[in-house]
Amino acid sequence: MSMLLGYFAGFLTNVVIYTLFVIGLNLQFGYTGLINFGHVAFLAVGAYTVAILVTHHAPILLAVLAGMVVAAVFSFVLGYPALRLRDDYLAIVTIGFAEVLRIWLNNASFTNGPEGIGGFDVPLGWLPVSHDAWRWIYLILCVVVAGVVFAVVEYLARSPWGRVLKAIREDEDVAVSLGKNIVSYKLTALALGAAIAGLAGALTAFYYQYINPHNFEATITFEAWTIMVLGGIGKNWGAALGAAIYFGLYTVTSEFTSSPIGPFSTDQLAALRIVLIGIILILLMIYRPQGILGRKEDLGLDR
Repeated sequence: MSMLLGYFAGFLTNVVIYTLFVIGLNLQFGYTGLINFGHVAFLAVGAYTVAILVTHHAPILLAVLAGMVVAAVFSFVLGYPALRLRDDYLAIVTIGFAEVLRIWLNNASFTNGPEGIGGFDVPLGWLPVSHDAWRWIYLILCVVVAGVVFAVVEYLARSPWGRVLKAIREDEDVAVSLGKNIVSYKLTALALGAAIAGLAGALTAFYYQYINPHNFEATITFEAWTIMVLGGIGKNWGAALGAAIYFGLYTVTSEFTSSPIGPFSTDQLAALRIVLIGIILILLMIYRPQGILGRKEDLGLDR
């Protein structure tokens, strides 16, 4: 029973952290139309910044803020030249940056290379409770953090600033004709989304208490895109719903891969699980391409 509760806490924490991660991507693509195929890079920047600073005895809160700022600065440096060109260039630049960063982290001495970084202090780690109890307390902390970010992003989306982002997404020429500096708005959205991803990276590092470059492979970005599309583009509640469904499918289907069934080995069953999840997602995209909570208008599907 205790093991089951600990597993459930881990599942929920993963869902909450991914929700936060996808909210950052949703701000960039769902509200602004920016194509970021290297979102995992900002997750890695946040996680490594926190791990390195806390290992050197920096206060945890300061380290988290630093992780968010560093992620935002990296996005600004990437976006400043790329956003003056077509959207395709941002997609190419971000996916290239994510892969270069991962290889660099894998070879740099200060990141401990492929062995990664572990054993650093965690929030509320001083509490005299068991590890399972700490996982539940940490889950509550993650929910509070994600709730605050969710509320801030929802407020911004309904503000004049958010309405300009949506105008840019719909038609950049119209926004320019109204005197809006679209590069400035895009850079702000890109940096804010990256900072949120950096925060998600910090929470990831604390939860696992260990990180290495393999935790930040390109598949993480495409998982985030899948969750965003599944839940509904431009809908922050969709990020939470998409994350719950996506990891729920993984968890349920994992029960069928623990031992061989008939002529299928566990490796073959694991591959079939991916195929099954892919078929479910394809069917969803056929019959509800705007996602579960999304609107066709946000994708231009009614035109």
